[in-house]
Amino acid sequence: MKAIVSSKYGPPEVLRLQEVDMPVMSADGVLVRVLAASVNPLDWLSMRGEPLLMRPMTGFPRPKRTVPGVDVAGVVERVGANVTGMQPGDEVFGWCWGTFAEYVCGGEKDLVPKPEGLSFTEAAAVPLAGQTALQALRDHGKLQPGQRVLVNGAAGGVGTFAVQVAKALGAHVVGVCSTRNVEMVRSIGADEVVDYTAEDFTHKKEGYDLVLDTVGNRSLSRMRRALAPHGTLLVVGAGGGRLLGPVSQMLRARLLSPFVGQSLVPFMARQSREDLLTLRQMIEEGKVKPVVERTYSLAEAAEAVRHVGAHHARGKVVLSL
Repeated sequence: MKAIVSSKYGPPEVLRLQEVDMPVMSADGVLVRVLAASVNPLDWLSMRGEPLLMRPMTGFPRPKRTVPGVDVAGVVERVGANVTGMQPGDEVFGWCWGTFAEYVCGGEKDLVPKPEGLSFTEAAAVPLAGQTALQALRDHGKLQPGQRVLVNGAAGGVGTFAVQVAKALGAHVVGVCSTRNVEMVRSIGADEVVDYTAEDFTHKKEGYDLVLDTVGNRSLSRMRRALAPHGTLLVVGAGGGRLLGPVSQMLRARLLSPFVGQSLVPFMARQSREDLLTLRQMIEEGKVKPVVERTYSLAEAAEAVRHVGAHHARGKVVLSL
């Protein structure tokens, strides 16, 4: 089969389209024919081997996982002997490793039925970004109906889901984005939109109950100015240098939180079949719709990852097979 392979760390040019062996499927495994796989900032960082702090886990001096990608939508090709909830021909989406390929092998817990009415391209945009937004707001932010929520980076992959999830949970939502994205963020449900090129949201007098920061381009002290006295700042991981990357902001939040009246909550998404099913229900009820900026072919994966890594993506970028 064809797959994107990264045998060393470096710029997007290290990503090559090659013929590789089919993945080996266990008795608990599900082999999926990939029809779409979305690109995440995680893929940019993994390709570069950043943050350097993570190299003992991701591989040194070269990556342990040579095929990037975690989001997938496709059709079940085969199932293992122990799999009872899926069969060949099922249309699925989910989160497993090595999705920049024609086939990927995941577990039954990693995949759920594709939402009705959603294309494979749209479905592939959901898993990582959608679960990040849902878990941040619902589980870590304890969002309640009527609360005021601000999403910094509302036009990005996680941000577009966060705006919609927060609205679905009953919040008054303020999105922060650039001028070109104001109308798009408003169209997905934001009650107010702040153009950061014209206004600094940290100088606003009204404090927010929850602030979800997907960008990491402002200090914690500035972000705290946007919070209500007992508000919560959710730091989902962005920004930072080569050594620590987003971990630096998350560590600072963890260390500072016990000494201030506000809650500073660093957070990384976890894989959850139940949350995929929740997102599927939200999508089928019309409460959430993936925003896909553009698609690339599998052979164009390097350019797709470059686009995401340059922070130019509006919503999600997807590889279509």
